[in-house]
Amino acid sequence: MTEETDFTEQDSDGGSEEVVLTPAQLIGKLEQAWLNEKFSPELLENKCEIVECVIEQLDHMEKNLRRAKKGDLKVSIHHMEVERIRYVLSSYLRCRLMKIEKFFPHVLEKEKTRSKGEPSILSPEEFAFAKEYMANMETFLKNVALRHMPPNLQKVDLLRSVPKPDLDSYVFLRVKERQENILVEPETDEQSEYVIDLEEGSQHLIRYKTIAPLVASGAVQLI
Repeated sequence: MTEETDFTEQDSDGGSEEVVLTPAQLIGKLEQAWLNEKFSPELLENKCEIVECVIEQLDHMEKNLRRAKKGDLKVSIHHMEVERIRYVLSSYLRCRLMKIEKFFPHVLEKEKTRSKGEPSILSPEEFAFAKEYMANMETFLKNVALRHMPPNLQKVDLLRSVPKPDLDSYVFLRVKERQENILVEPETDEQSEYVIDLEEGSQHLIRYKTIAPLVASGAVQLI
């Protein structure tokens, strides 16, 4: 891959800024999104623009490979790189779908209640999938179980029935940008508050809820 890609990135104020990425930087962003999604307990903001750009780059690479001289060692290496990128992309999308299926009522509720201007955690295709999955689940429960139960028990609150993501679970992370005064444990009757600084390049095992905003901003990378 040699062509640069125009990529629109949201800033911390909710605005957008167009940046030009090299192919290596684009794949790096995909891998970062993949690892964060893979190791976070909750569904993260969608990265559909990265996905679309990577798909375009893959198409471009495959066209170049079809024109390349057969038998060249470089062609085999580029083929392996294409397959590696396809694996990362497929794994990223598959991981998101698994989380949607696992937490679908909470995902849809979060989407429903998000404030105006707040970025969506779902792509349009994921939103349609989540709604269809929820409708199918409600139909299944009604036909298999609920219609056989007394009238006062024929309704189920999926928000209460389906477990929420465990934001108190612990995750490994690598610090990309130095952070100061991160509240690890709030003050209680038994202990005073626990605050730490995160040095760039350091690695930590920490409660996800504590550093969730830093994952969203890109200041830390889950590993």
